Amino acid sequence: MHPNPIFHTETGDRNIAYARERAFGVLALNGADGPMMSHVPFLIHEDGVQVDLHLVRSNPIARALKTPLPAKIAVSGPDGYISPDWYGVPDQVPTWNYIAVHLTGVLERLPQDEMRDMLDRQSKHFEDQLAPKPAWKTDKMTLDVLQSMMRQIVPCRMRITDVDGTWKLNQNKPDAVRLAAADHVEAYGMGSEIRLLSALMRGADGQP
Repeated sequence: MHPNPIFHTETGDRNIAYARERAFGVLALNGADGPMMSHVPFLIHEDGVQVDLHLVRSNPIARALKTPLPAKIAVSGPDGYISPDWYGVPDQVPTWNYIAVHLTGVLERLPQDEMRDMLDRQSKHFEDQLAPKPAWKTDKMTLDVLQSMMRQIVPCRMRITDVDGTWKLNQNKPDAVRLAAADHVEAYGMGSEIRLLSALMRGADGQP
């Protein structure tokens, strides 16, 4: 996360809401031989302090969860390169704008009999966003096939103890400079979700 406080002004609720909407991130734990990481979809509870996710049983993180362990989920948003030429003022350097939210907490493995409920809730979260397509549900599957597949994955829950977000959108630049860069990001930018990044840069508070 960028250390400049100007990029950490979003509230905890805004960071949680952003992570809830993205619902996908990198889960990381410390292992005996170094960091263990896994890319996972997840579901944040309405209370904003619990995250549900599942892992393939053979995943090293799942195997390590004999007891609850400290963990972090890094959620990435749009990002893009910013050329100093785009600011329209002298003596600037290249940078990279981005949004990232980190959820820190304690991860534990849940009883296996909670797997189907978690799968139903996770799939509903995503399927509801595909309306008017009829939602996929686990009861569409043959029961023995579903049970066989669920035995290959394990339910986990992380209790959130800290939330931090970096929203690096050129807030440290004068408004005119930031908006000029946003225009160039939309027209010529490289990175991911360039149009969204440009829109967020336009909405950021300038700091002349």
